[in-house]
Amino acid sequence: MQVGFFFWPYSPELCERLAERADRYGYAMIGIADTPGNAMDPWISAAIVARSCRRARVALCVTNLLTRHPAVSAAAIASLDLLSHGRALLGIGAGHSGTKNVGLAKSRADELADGVTFIKTLLRGEPGNFRGANAHLPWIKRAPPVFLAASHPKPLQAAGRTADGVFVNYGLAADNIRESRVHLAAGAKAAGRAVDDIEIWQIAALDCCEDGNVARAKVGAMLAFLAGYVIGDKHPERRGVPEPLRFPLLELHRRYSTRPGEADIKLVQELGLFDYLSRRLSICGDPGDCLAQALAAKAAGAERLMLTVSLASDPVRTVELFGEHVLPKL
Repeated sequence: MQVGFFFWPYSPELCERLAERADRYGYAMIGIADTPGNAMDPWISAAIVARSCRRARVALCVTNLLTRHPAVSAAAIASLDLLSHGRALLGIGAGHSGTKNVGLAKSRADELADGVTFIKTLLRGEPGNFRGANAHLPWIKRAPPVFLAASHPKPLQAAGRTADGVFVNYGLAADNIRESRVHLAAGAKAAGRAVDDIEIWQIAALDCCEDGNVARAKVGAMLAFLAGYVIGDKHPERRGVPEPLRFPLLELHRRYSTRPGEADIKLVQELGLFDYLSRRLSICGDPGDCLAQALAAKAAGAERLMLTVSLASDPVRTVELFGEHVLPKL
């Protein structure tokens, strides 16, 4: 099993510390989220990370097609690839805090597919057109991979049709992984591709602490945030959510914030959603708990985990503990 982690870049020092830990413990990938209003600019942060580690892949996990033109993102990821000596990876998503926190809507699945196709064309050094805009980046010599982040059937199908890989935010249970793969496979088949040729990473929250109760008490804010993706179309029954939890999840979606805080933790607990969301969307607790949950995800079919430590009780210590006690046993 490959494991990576991503985070909100609050400071240059945090970027440097987490990049060093990524290499020290053998994480396969380190990612930087694009979340204006919550953290630093992701491209500056990614450059810091790329210069501070030498082995881990460096991902934008993820940006969007709205706050930056996709041609600009194509040039940026190609530049980061040069800086990192071929380790860069671009993740594109519909938009969540990255768009909502600056007052923009999300991209539709067809827009995501067109955006990925456009970016991949530019990264091959060929001229491309995106919804009436022409661009050409002839200086690019190597094409970094382009991933889509997806948590709904249509974006998953778009990823299957167009992307080199996918960050799947659907859940770590066997039925979650199986269902998301069905949608990916449908998209791949429509494009004459094999789903096995798509690099699939499962997204979840990670909080690993010597005191498991501290981790569990803190992870609720990220659970509320991630659940906002999973039920974003307001149809939790389409995500395999048990009937008694559907209304509470819709209420969570209505009330949570894309600028998470203690209120979101209390909201998850108030609505009786912690146990369900933590099982589906997180790995949390002490190192023994985290190992058991990671092994369960592996048994359920997860081959790669991309774990957000953005709101962990201590992001650096979480990465250290998981790297010391869990990674070697995976």
